[in-house]
Amino acid sequence: MIAAFFPLIRPLLFRMDPERAHERTLMALRTLPLPPMAPDPPRLAVRAFGLDFPNPVGVAAGFDKNGEVVDPLFRLGFGFVEIGSVTPRPQEGNPRPRLFRLPADQGVINRFGFNNEGHQAVLARLRARKAGGILGVNVGANKDSEDKAADYAAGIVAFAPVASYFTLNISSPNTPGLRDLQKREALDSLLARVVETRDEIALKAPRRPLLLKIAPDLTAYELDDIIDVALGRGIDGMIVSNTTIARPDSLKDKETAREGGGLSGAPLFDLSTRVLAEVARRVAGKFPLIGVGGIHSAATAKAKLEAGATLVQLYSSLIYKGPGLIGEIKRGL
Repeated sequence: MIAAFFPLIRPLLFRMDPERAHERTLMALRTLPLPPMAPDPPRLAVRAFGLDFPNPVGVAAGFDKNGEVVDPLFRLGFGFVEIGSVTPRPQEGNPRPRLFRLPADQGVINRFGFNNEGHQAVLARLRARKAGGILGVNVGANKDSEDKAADYAAGIVAFAPVASYFTLNISSPNTPGLRDLQKREALDSLLARVVETRDEIALKAPRRPLLLKIAPDLTAYELDDIIDVALGRGIDGMIVSNTTIARPDSLKDKETAREGGGLSGAPLFDLSTRVLAEVARRVAGKFPLIGVGGIHSAATAKAKLEAGATLVQLYSSLIYKGPGLIGEIKRGL
């Protein structure tokens, strides 16, 4: 029903500030009586990271930072939902405005800076859920943290009772110094600590898969280092990729493109898919990959799978195409 009405609602949303429109979208999802989706056909089922996904289409972190609409997102037809990024302490993020549409390019720029309610509030909300579904929790570090690795480890401890898997977000361009954690020595130290924490918890509870989300703005040498460390530390998979700080020459909205932050949506597709293919070649099937970045159709979702992904995620394209895109992609697959 909501998909059918989206073409009528979209002009109203586009008259609002983008962040306010997103807040209204979350409010609608919280309050509308969405009926459950029909079960997915068995041929869409995927097994990855030791988990059974009813379909391979997930919603990327950033859409539901605070775990407010997990169950409505499942009712829209997603096969899995990833919330966050969540940091130990609440933080407001960067000053507004910090979200910008590029309609001519079907793109988005954001510089949120890990705005979220913190572990305690988000965990309480997730504990109150009554429905199931594969839930990923994307964890991050507070901007002013002196020990960022401790923040990531704290996220594993906090959300172990409710998460199906964890994602370490070390690739957002909007927290100063965060992408430095992708460097070999820093990454090795971080993963050693987080994997140890996860494995200690697994002595008393089910073992949660641990995924690493990387940037698309990496050199071949940096990719080699990241994958070498990831394989050496025994993580369970990678998400490729986060937003880009690059601005392709093809962008039509040159004025908005000058805004600082990470670019997502259709303009990210080519870059993120090339990086996905490079990662898949290096990983050589040793662990599964989630492809994200610029998916806006069944064809682009298929391209991610052909480039080496086992699962896919989307977010920015929902701004332009609405929830009907989920069913369109699943039918195409």
